[in-house]
Amino acid sequence: MKPSEAACARRAWLGLIGGGGLAVLGWPMGGGAQGSGGHHQALPPAQALREELAAALARKSPLVVMVSLEGCPHCRVARQSHLVPMWREGLPIVQVDFRDARVLTDFGGNKRSHDEMTRLWRVSVAPTLLFFGPGGREVADRMEGAYLPDFYRAYLEQRLEQARAKL
Repeated sequence: MKPSEAACARRAWLGLIGGGGLAVLGWPMGGGAQGSGGHHQALPPAQALREELAAALARKSPLVVMVSLEGCPHCRVARQSHLVPMWREGLPIVQVDFRDARVLTDFGGNKRSHDEMTRLWRVSVAPTLLFFGPGGREVADRMEGAYLPDFYRAYLEQRLEQARAKL
């Protein structure tokens, strides 16, 4: 088996095991919202963080950045069950992906890849939610990793409240 075939087989096997484990925990197991090229289409990808932050602040909201990883079942569940519905309700959320070469403009106006931003922010766990306020500073504690599904939204609301208090 070629290395790429082994990686695909391992990813498929882990998806089956991870999916079953998530279902046991009570996480809904909807299909992924990925378009061509494998990039997640459910949340908008970060493109110009300074402008995205300005738009969020104009709405008296922090900018929420989801750091995700392709194929991560916990990322998919957090995105589909909580973040996409909140984004549709108007919460400013963008997504940055580990190992993604897509280029964005950071808060200082510099061009960087999504993957480079994850390293600059020192994010090492997927999913991670970051909450940015004035000047591109983090204004709430990060949400790192998977949380119990019954409490995820409550923790997220708590972080949003913490962030809004610092705007």
